[in-house]
Amino acid sequence: MELRQLEYFVAVVEEANFTRAAERLHVAQPGVSAQIKRLERELGQELLDRSGRTVSLTEAGRAVLPHALAALTSVQSARDVVDALTGLVRGSVSVGMVTACASADLTELLSRLHKKHPGLDISLSEDDSHNLLAGVLDGTFDIAVVGVAGDLPEGLESRVITDERLVAGVAANHELAQVSSLPFVELETRSVICLPKGTGIRTCFDAACAAVDVTPTVALEASNLGIIVSLAAQGLGMAVLPESAVGQLHRIDLEPEARSRLELVWRVVGGKNPAASALIDLARVASAE
Repeated sequence: MELRQLEYFVAVVEEANFTRAAERLHVAQPGVSAQIKRLERELGQELLDRSGRTVSLTEAGRAVLPHALAALTSVQSARDVVDALTGLVRGSVSVGMVTACASADLTELLSRLHKKHPGLDISLSEDDSHNLLAGVLDGTFDIAVVGVAGDLPEGLESRVITDERLVAGVAANHELAQVSSLPFVELETRSVICLPKGTGIRTCFDAACAAVDVTPTVALEASNLGIIVSLAAQGLGMAVLPESAVGQLHRIDLEPEARSRLELVWRVVGGKNPAASALIDLARVASAE
């Protein structure tokens, strides 16, 4: 008995037709028929009823089918185990990234994965944090970089990439250029320049405003922190951004303190995708470094 015979037998059962099974297997139809006949001769029983318009299982075929499926599953499991042990991870991995993210951590992680498994297909997509979290939970994404303003949904594990204070920045000739701190409520009467909704930093900013019941007056939005700094430097408003991005602007601490946090997230219990498992393992190692 050969694994090929079992594979052909299962394909014919699932397709209920020799021709369609042969097309699925990319082999000639007579070859499929011949291998299944050999299997039947070896077992001493007909496994398939060929008398109708579609192929169906005989009583013996119904008894054999679960064992054939189990054998093929075991063989695939053995291959997966060998792949994992030898590091020959194949397949694809889907990565999500919050809009306007410029994370060196993510690019470094993907670079490590590519160097370790150069045959791996990696896809990268942008979306807002809410959709990315939902996508990780439902399996659309294997791993994602998101802006996190509170606790993660149950079932996710994460590694913090950045955790910075949110501050305001104004031009040197701005009327607040001598001010060192400002309550969030002042943002209701000031022209605010910030990232658009859906970005990680904006998610954290909106959550901080909601926590103190403040509705900021957002005058300008840009998806690039450098442009936000430039707009503020031209006197077009007050930029709200992470403290590391203030640049030449005069920094003003917002009160109460609010944080901008980016996290790399993945499912606690992953699927059977060895490629995704390899990426998650690298993320866990990076967390411990």
